[in-house]
Amino acid sequence: MTSLPPMIREEQDHLARTRRLLQEHPEEAARSDDDTIRELMRLREDYLEARLPDDKSAIQQQIDTLTAQLDQQRRARKTEWVDPDSPYFAHLQVEEDGRRREIFLGRATRLENGLRIVDWRDAPVSRLFYQYAEGDEYAEEIAGKVREGVLTARRTLHIEGGALMRVGTARENYVLHGDTWEHFARDAQKLAGGAGSALRAGAVGDARLGAGARLRADKHLPDIAALIDPEQFQLISRENKGVVVLRGSAGSGKTTVALHRIAYLAFQLGSSFDPDRVLVIVWGRAMRDYVAHVLPALGVAGVQVTTWTEWARDMMAKHFSFLPPFIADDTPEPVVRLKLHPRVSDLLARQIAASPVTRAGAAQAVWDWARLLTDRAALAEALGPDMSEEALERALRWTTEQTTAVLKFCEGDHEVDARLDTEDDALLLRAWQLRLGPLQKRPGKPLKHQHIVLDEVQDFSPVEVQVLLDTTDKNRSVTMAGDTRQHISEAAGFTSWMDFLTHIGVESTALSTLEVSYRSTHPITRFAISVLGDENEPPPRTTRDGPPVELFRFTDHGACVAFLAEELRALLRAEPHANVALLTPDNALAELYVRGLRRADVPDVRLVENQKFAFAAGVDVVEASQVKGLEFDYVVIIEASAAFWPDTPHHRRLLHVAATRAVHQLWLTSVGAPSSILPEGTR
Repeated sequence: MTSLPPMIREEQDHLARTRRLLQEHPEEAARSDDDTIRELMRLREDYLEARLPDDKSAIQQQIDTLTAQLDQQRRARKTEWVDPDSPYFAHLQVEEDGRRREIFLGRATRLENGLRIVDWRDAPVSRLFYQYAEGDEYAEEIAGKVREGVLTARRTLHIEGGALMRVGTARENYVLHGDTWEHFARDAQKLAGGAGSALRAGAVGDARLGAGARLRADKHLPDIAALIDPEQFQLISRENKGVVVLRGSAGSGKTTVALHRIAYLAFQLGSSFDPDRVLVIVWGRAMRDYVAHVLPALGVAGVQVTTWTEWARDMMAKHFSFLPPFIADDTPEPVVRLKLHPRVSDLLARQIAASPVTRAGAAQAVWDWARLLTDRAALAEALGPDMSEEALERALRWTTEQTTAVLKFCEGDHEVDARLDTEDDALLLRAWQLRLGPLQKRPGKPLKHQHIVLDEVQDFSPVEVQVLLDTTDKNRSVTMAGDTRQHISEAAGFTSWMDFLTHIGVESTALSTLEVSYRSTHPITRFAISVLGDENEPPPRTTRDGPPVELFRFTDHGACVAFLAEELRALLRAEPHANVALLTPDNALAELYVRGLRRADVPDVRLVENQKFAFAAGVDVVEASQVKGLEFDYVVIIEASAAFWPDTPHHRRLLHVAATRAVHQLWLTSVGAPSSILPEGTR
């Protein structure tokens, strides 16, 4: 400890001084809500006991006033305080006019009593950290004045329990292990391991999972806000107006940018930011649960995080409560494709604009929907070569029977077998918007979101996105994130970014590209791109090397289970915090491998169904189609054979998604003949 590098000693001194000042000058305790809440409870009791209407009205006015005061008090209150045990995550040293200043970035601001801790969301001071490298000259307008200087130091830190555990710069890292500070040069932090021989026909080899052991030894990783790059920060800190479309490969930080943008807007807008008016739409339940956990950790509570299906069903119940509640589970593929086709949405808009109102209220929107789906000539012209005559005929037989039954149900015949398709939600809600105006939060109050985040936008249809866009307020503040390489919803109608933006009415200038993929290693990324075959988009840049992607072949699944059981037991002993995903092509294989691994005493093996992830260390066995948007330390793709992975665009994209879930290492197994979509060097 006597030969500590100067950088470590400096940071320890800064931390000791900061903790001392925080102890000497504690933040003022927040005003308690208890008195107001007690008064509200008393008034509600008085309201229940009051007999005269005038008395009830007077008490209700007092309740409304106190409720508004309580809400305002809570909104105005500082939601985050500087934690003495972890006061900041980054340190800047700047030199201006010959004077040196220290600035620390954290999750709250303290600028009095000698403290200079700034909330990372508080631009433009924090902009110096995100936009400039150590040694750069800068010129930024701060507090109405252009300030020029040099960024003399830029460090990321991990402080835990009041102790400094990690210090990092662009060139090197120091990590505390026990009582010893270990040095890691950034260019030496290559991943190792996983270079064993591939198995052939069930033979035993000496390959080992564990490529992440070297990196995972550093448990004291910097705060995620310290890892935002300049390009990401530019997008996060855009003003609360207009549509921002984030295009980027798997692991490029699209979702991170979108969620931190919410946190940034919440800080910048202050008391005018209303979490109840922010909506986050994600692709599946797993991402919904993950995001609902992340946002409060970023200091934003109360945001509605949901899936399109859940949100649309709620809107349908509010606006079309008279429609049949039953949803078809056997909708033919041509019907799905027709209802989500972007030109069908355009046709709906033209028909509504050209036809008079013949029914009252929501019944008119239902009539518009029914006429759209039974207009053979108009649909044939709109769809053109995108749907064969045979497919169109099959779709029309379904929609004709369906709309007839639904209209009879609305007229009071509840004995008829009337069912909607999930795809009808978007068309009916769009018909309401075009015919009747904004969707309603409640009767008489239009639904106007302050900000919307739409993740995995490439798997939403244009009509679904149009419905969401028209629920924003005058600022039309929306963040969309997507990747055409991860487009796995075959009927969603997404063809290209330019066509998609045209259909939803967004200028192409809103499109921004994140070009660096941070999640996966070079070999994993190269493998995933190769799986896609011919691609027009350039491959992403990656930041880490690692072991090769390997395919292991077996004569039967029993041999594969035995091999994986041995590897997984060893891995989890060495890395008890690791999260491993075994991705299967179907649920039957998932159940087979779970039973086998549990019999082999592999700890913490979980069968994941309906995207109900534990987000914990251990082994998740799950269908590959359920993991989009997630990441795991290690991924094993089970049975990458031709029988389960035929050479189709859909299966290529799905395998790409599965592969890019891996952070450190990717394996594949196969009992049958390997799929032809695997790169030559892997098969």
